[in-house]
Amino acid sequence: MPAPPALLVKIPLVRGLVRLGVSLSPLFRRGGIARRRERWPLAAAVLAGFGLAVLPQRISFWTGLALTLGLLVWMLRGRTLRLHGAEHRAIAAAECSSLGAAWEGTARPSRFSPRCGTNFAALLLPVTLGLDELWPLATAVYTPVLVTLVSLALTMQLWRAVQSLRWPVLGVALWPGLALQRLTTREPTLDETRLALRALASVLAREGV
Repeated sequence: MPAPPALLVKIPLVRGLVRLGVSLSPLFRRGGIARRRERWPLAAAVLAGFGLAVLPQRISFWTGLALTLGLLVWMLRGRTLRLHGAEHRAIAAAECSSLGAAWEGTARPSRFSPRCGTNFAALLLPVTLGLDELWPLATAVYTPVLVTLVSLALTMQLWRAVQSLRWPVLGVALWPGLALQRLTTREPTLDETRLALRALASVLAREGV
């Protein structure tokens, strides 16, 4: 991922949006991890939330529901969930220095990760609902879009704080996301774990680690 501009990462809330954009860049930039034919549906899914915010409530609800179901079908296809679990296992193996054991299958690090985007999504929902109820400014046409942006920024700040401070009490905020990973991951096979380990080795080599 590209490094965010140093000036922007010092500005509260803005740095959350910047880091979120940087995290999505491997999906959309040329030569990234997504195929060209996958980029347009992914871009539509990311931008849909802003478009739905300005539609009438009834239309927004049913359109959002249809988009959500479509994304779920796309995400649940093939080996996606097992490879998601394998990704978490490979990263956990690197962090606990058990790469060799994970490759041989004698160690099985956790397939659940506190840094997974699933945790971010689980935090985003209550933050958005709360901000929508407590929004202090007068309602305008652009208010739904502004609430969405501020919710994303606040959630990113909270998510990173929970990960970096390591306070046990803050870990409670990750419980919904970790529970949700029981749906978004599956137990990977050894071959799938090895595939994730090879991918991890490629990333580490590229980053010079």
